[in-house]
Amino acid sequence: MKTAVEAIEWIHSLLSFGMKPGLKRMEWMLEALNHPENELHAVHVAGTNGKGSTVSFMRHILQEDGWVVGTFTSPYIERFEERISVNGQPISEEDLVWAASLVRPLVEKLAQTELGSPTEFEVITTMMFLYFAHRAQPDICLIEVGLGGRFDSTNVITPLVSIITMIGHDHMHILGETLGAIAKEKAGIIKKNVPVVVGQVEGGALAVIKEKAEYEHAHLSLLGDSFFLSKQELYSFVYEDTEPIMFKIGMVGKHQHHNAALALKATMLLEEKVGQSISRRAKQVGIQKATWPGRLEWLAKEPPLLLDGAHNQEGFVALAKALKAHFPNKLIRMFIGSTVEKDMSWIVDAMEEAELVTTFYFTTFDFHRAAGAEALYRQAITTYKKSEPNWKEAIPCVYQSLTTDEVLVVTGSLYFISEVRSYLQKNLQSDVKGSN
Repeated sequence: MKTAVEAIEWIHSLLSFGMKPGLKRMEWMLEALNHPENELHAVHVAGTNGKGSTVSFMRHILQEDGWVVGTFTSPYIERFEERISVNGQPISEEDLVWAASLVRPLVEKLAQTELGSPTEFEVITTMMFLYFAHRAQPDICLIEVGLGGRFDSTNVITPLVSIITMIGHDHMHILGETLGAIAKEKAGIIKKNVPVVVGQVEGGALAVIKEKAEYEHAHLSLLGDSFFLSKQELYSFVYEDTEPIMFKIGMVGKHQHHNAALALKATMLLEEKVGQSISRRAKQVGIQKATWPGRLEWLAKEPPLLLDGAHNQEGFVALAKALKAHFPNKLIRMFIGSTVEKDMSWIVDAMEEAELVTTFYFTTFDFHRAAGAEALYRQAITTYKKSEPNWKEAIPCVYQSLTTDEVLVVTGSLYFISEVRSYLQKNLQSDVKGSN
């Protein structure tokens, strides 16, 4: 491999191996590489929704304070390399090829054993550990779980702080049919004597997390119990811990206040762990500056066009609440592209509960698990729905026809959002800035 294109093509060729539970393949590869993951200072972030936004808030805070921050996130929105970044800058072509070239012989050797070939995500994770440990050497790594937690390929680290953002209904065909079962998988990242920050989790799911934290002697900081949010406005909130502090926020939706609070608490715990204080200014500027592509992101202001990667029940509810807060008297036109396991009744119910008059356009996209437009159309029980298999034609057409009392929203799978974002920024004849 000599180019990033070749490296990425090889990585994607492993997609056919799908998802395999267990950490034995990761442990095999990392043992062969002398355990680069043990050389990192890390924060580990799990949860159904909000992982990427929480990572972004924390990265911006730490960068404002002068830290060099590595991030590992998924999926990517603009380009593959952004999954492994330092201070927001994606891994270079040279370093990507270097890491892939080191890992590929191990992949081929491992494939010949009884463990079988590692998956695409396991390989990307291993490359990330190598890059951060031996090339970038950031002060801190913010590592987002890919799926679940207990058997996720990132769960080979012992972090300084763990975060579980929330527990919701997603990937239930893999993680379990109840919130308690899903919580058990997420709580798998909790390590012995490592403090864990937890968002708004209730009932049986919270009981599972508390039990795991107690078993591991991991101090648990729970939003609404040991730290709090108050006075939430559209673009500001008060964070209360040792003292109440007002923060301005750039990201849209009050669910982002929740994610920002988790980042602030985790930052405080990180300060205690490393014995280094982080200024209030860095926290306030970081929260205000933080952005995350594809999460209630303005792609155009006049007329309004927003992208949001809501793809499960809780995500759709958060999206509906945000739209109600920002556009209480507007009519919503909504394009949705989803993967096959999702239930479209969730988005219809969420918009109706928020009393938003919505026309739904169900579509499909270029992804091996994408649901067909007709299948999504049939799922949705609503009068105001259309099937539009060709979104590249339909979205610009609908956008150009918007009246002054209408908003266009594109939502669903992050893989879909990624395609739409790239296409519209190049092709939409409007003031497309992609700014919040």
